Amino acid sequence: MLRTRIYTAAVLLLLFCGALFGLPQWGWALALLPLMLGAAWEWGALAGLGAGLRWVYLAVFVVMGGLLWWKLGARAWIDSALAASAVFWVVVAPVWLWRGWRPPRMALLAAGVVAILPLWLSFVLLHDRGGLLILLLGIPWLSDTGAYACGRVWGKHKLAPAISPGKTWEGLGGAAAAVALYYGLLQWGGVELPPPMQGVVGLTIFLLLMLLGVEGDLLESWIKRVAGVKDSGTWLPGHGGVLDRVDALTSAIPAAAVVLLLERARG
Repeated sequence: MLRTRIYTAAVLLLLFCGALFGLPQWGWALALLPLMLGAAWEWGALAGLGAGLRWVYLAVFVVMGGLLWWKLGARAWIDSALAASAVFWVVVAPVWLWRGWRPPRMALLAAGVVAILPLWLSFVLLHDRGGLLILLLGIPWLSDTGAYACGRVWGKHKLAPAISPGKTWEGLGGAAAAVALYYGLLQWGGVELPPPMQGVVGLTIFLLLMLLGVEGDLLESWIKRVAGVKDSGTWLPGHGGVLDRVDALTSAIPAAAVVLLLERARG
């Protein structure tokens, strides 16, 4: 199983980096469509849609993605999409998790659009900052590794037992330590980060992105628990579904895009 996970991750990373650095923006946007539509297909299944209605759900993503691409230069459209993501992850999702709310199907389907589409949009917007995007992806990846390692060794106090029994407060501390160390190594190594991500403010942003990633992970775990499934799908050998791999990214990367777009606007 571990070998399969490593092979799958290596292939995905090669394909991702090849598309990111080798394709123009429009090609990059198209290359990401399987990622977005695969996640949307799985979200529709978790919401209880049959195969026929899931195709309709995918059509919604294609139409809305096309509109956002057409309006890529219109700041109001982009700001609205990212603002919807921010409101969902800062206001709505925490309440759902805190109250253990089982949303009705239409609310859950709408949440899927707000969670998945801005991730695709953020990847497209950050195409010209590919190196920085890869560095940002390291935050949830290292957070997950730090949480797993510390949780296995020291984990005693459950973080959210009703949602994900394996997660602990000690694991969360390990995630924070891993991200802080990652940030320190970037600074020590002379990696040039944009102005909003420098110094104490930069470390704070990295840690906030880590927390948002944990929230995205918890929300997907909760939705799977409500649906009564272990994995969101079987698309990725050794990893489960697409949502299982991008859950933390849906909340963290759009937030990072907001920070970077604000920095670009001020510049």
